[in-house]
Amino acid sequence: MANVLDATYTAGKTSADAHLYARVTLRLIPFLFMCYVFAYLDRVNVGFAKLQMLDELGFSETVYGLGAGVFFFGYFLFEVPSNVILHKVGARRWIARIMITWGILSACMMFVQTPMMFYLIRFFLGVAEAGFFPGIILYLTYWFPPSRRGKITAMFMTGIPMAGVIGGPLSGWIMATTHGWHGYSAWQWLFLLEALPSIIAGVAVLFYLQDKIDDARWLSEADKDTLKQNLARETNQAEVHSVFGAFRNRRVWVMSAGYFGFMMGLYGISFWLPSLIKSSGIQSTPTVALLTTIPYACATLAMVLTGRSADKHRERRWHAAVPALLGGLGLVLSTLTVGNPMVALVFLSLATMGIITGLCQFWCLPPAFLSGVAAAAGIAMINSIGNLAGFISPYMIGWIKDATASTNLALYVIAGSLVFAACICLSLPKAVVNR
Repeated sequence: MANVLDATYTAGKTSADAHLYARVTLRLIPFLFMCYVFAYLDRVNVGFAKLQMLDELGFSETVYGLGAGVFFFGYFLFEVPSNVILHKVGARRWIARIMITWGILSACMMFVQTPMMFYLIRFFLGVAEAGFFPGIILYLTYWFPPSRRGKITAMFMTGIPMAGVIGGPLSGWIMATTHGWHGYSAWQWLFLLEALPSIIAGVAVLFYLQDKIDDARWLSEADKDTLKQNLARETNQAEVHSVFGAFRNRRVWVMSAGYFGFMMGLYGISFWLPSLIKSSGIQSTPTVALLTTIPYACATLAMVLTGRSADKHRERRWHAAVPALLGGLGLVLSTLTVGNPMVALVFLSLATMGIITGLCQFWCLPPAFLSGVAAAAGIAMINSIGNLAGFISPYMIGWIKDATASTNLALYVIAGSLVFAACICLSLPKAVVNR
């Protein structure tokens, strides 16, 4: 009988519900994608500012790595409280608050003059942004059932590579053309100009988003009932429903460790990709900025195709693990191409594709066994612990480069962390996560 009901539900989902979910996707995903592009660009544009900022301010690679990474201490401390508050007060107001405050602080980066100022602003930028990404992942669970989240999560998370596709040429243009405007350096204009869209989008959130299905005036009552019934049908399979249940759940801690491995890779790429391309033999800053778009463009395509495959086959573990392994392989191979920029770019593209695609599919796993406020706390906890890698990874690369004049050893460590993340994904029970 259960099989008959599942077959009936699946048939209905693929026919009558298709148009409805297309409407919901078109309404939510492009806007949330845009917000994530702005968020991620503000987080990692320090990687482009570094190309000029370090020489002008006299900062070492270690100072840069520490400043890039200290962001994640503030992020770690406030991630879980922020996501629980979002669950309580609603996504619309809280996401708007996050975006406006981080936009203001990101613009303040233009006033950095000393290492301590660099550390403090980066720390409070992390505090301000805490809760944004896990908040959106949580928000998507209010609208889409688990069987549809592979493609939806991929579509939203293409904001990471698209921030590179858009941000590379934009940052390169700003760095090449704005130096000396009104007495400010190009890296200062970079922080200011790329912060403004976040502030504007934060205000727009207040008028565009709805907290839940019942608030959506653009849906009929019948449409709302269909969405809620589909959510209830699949979400009832979740194992954990309370905050304390999330903290006590062994899988939450295991997935936090796996996410840490993914984030070692992501922030190694995010903060150092321009420098890695430059070290391969490209010296022109605008050319470096332009070439960074290639790995991110490849990752965008890989994310969408992998997300569709994961939903079609209702398989999550291997769709996260295999890209992670390919990402590690790309990093290792990139260390063997000194003096050959084009070959290095191929391997860095493989690394970027693997890391970001695997990371995207990873986020289909936690909502499979968490729901309600447990999802708010559990997702935030996984994200906050994992994001500590955002401190360790760039700082480690900077320290190793200062000590050895090479990033190779650091890239080997990061590759190992990606293998570890793949093993974590494969250790999860199929019956729990393949939904």
